[in-house]
Amino acid sequence: MPDPVPAPVFDALARGGGGSGAASFLRLAQFGKHLMLLRRVVDAAREAQHPEADRVGDAYDLLVRAQENAPDRVAAVLRHPTVGAWARRTALALAGHRSEEPRTAGMAAVAAAAALRGGVDARIEVPLDGPTVPLPSLGRALVGARDGRALFETRGGLATVRAERGPRVVVPEDPHEDAPGWQALRRLAAEHRGRRIELLLDDQDPDRMPGAAPVARRLGARELDHWRRTLGGAWRLLVEHHWTVADETEDIVVTLTPITAPGGRLHTSATARHAFGSLGLSTPPDPVLLALTFAHEVQHAKLTALLDLVDLTLPEDGSRYYAPWRPDPRPASGLLQGVYAHLGVAGFWRRHRHTLAEERARRAHAEFAHWRRSTADASRALAASGRLTAEGGRFLGAADRTLCRWLAEPVPAEAEEAAGAAARAHLARWRERNG
Repeated sequence: MPDPVPAPVFDALARGGGGSGAASFLRLAQFGKHLMLLRRVVDAAREAQHPEADRVGDAYDLLVRAQENAPDRVAAVLRHPTVGAWARRTALALAGHRSEEPRTAGMAAVAAAAALRGGVDARIEVPLDGPTVPLPSLGRALVGARDGRALFETRGGLATVRAERGPRVVVPEDPHEDAPGWQALRRLAAEHRGRRIELLLDDQDPDRMPGAAPVARRLGARELDHWRRTLGGAWRLLVEHHWTVADETEDIVVTLTPITAPGGRLHTSATARHAFGSLGLSTPPDPVLLALTFAHEVQHAKLTALLDLVDLTLPEDGSRYYAPWRPDPRPASGLLQGVYAHLGVAGFWRRHRHTLAEERARRAHAEFAHWRRSTADASRALAASGRLTAEGGRFLGAADRTLCRWLAEPVPAEAEEAAGAAARAHLARWRERNG
């Protein structure tokens, strides 16, 4: 049986990067995962003799018809992050692995979005989320009703949504623009030196960021403008100085989801393992921090996608380890996530420090010195833990070789001293808290 990950892709990822080649491989693998999950929802509904099994099957047939008619356009729906999150949770619930009621009607919403994207005439009942009808990857119709279902219909390229006692909402020709009764998933686009990135701002889908705290309202025009301007500056920075991060961001990230920063923190960010392509973050204060967020969170996205294909750590046994960036002890799997993510953080500061002058350059040197040291320390602790598979040992070994090269690079003496002081202070606080 062939390896699930080609050796050149695995090794490139293990070194910390991978670029477009590795990112495209992972994106294609996740697309296949979504297809299998959607099919699994149909089969699990039938196996469980769920009362909605026939509706689920009919919606899936529409989805297949749309994909056959326009595979490239429908792929944008099928690979959308919330489609994977919904399909996985629903398949598990149908199989009895979750306590909540399975949301089987979500298949109709996916099929409706696919029919619109694929140019297929269709008429299908779709579920409500409060007074709205969300269509994954597109937006939501404000139908007013809160009970039952709404009727979605598309004919000749015109799509409408209507509940029994609500207004008839016409989906605009460009569904990423607002219209009466229609709230779009709005575009965030940036271009620099002929390279363009186009993302969606998801501040509404109920599955947009599992495990985080999404902002519970839609962003206003002034906030949207801030996100667009900040993305423009971050993209310029990535294209100019961090081209590998730019390549991977362009290939992997689909949506940005506003989330709440806990405890008065300046900024927070997150990725969800089963919503590949979704990046959650609080309002980015400036382009540098947004560019750094991409460098950090794309690492998490790559690793979680890789873990769907190959095990890097052994099954959980209760062991916990010190992570130089966390206040709490971490399992080996969590420590590996942290090592890989902060490899990206260290790599960002490694390049960024040479683009600055004077005080800002000194701070960037200190950031690089701190994160290369902390990440190398955690990598060596993980290597000694005995909790890695053979593939995990190979993966971590390549990452550690990258860190060793970076540790040999010169930084100002005060930056090295600051890194050591920060490391000692964090460990002291950790010991005081955890014993």
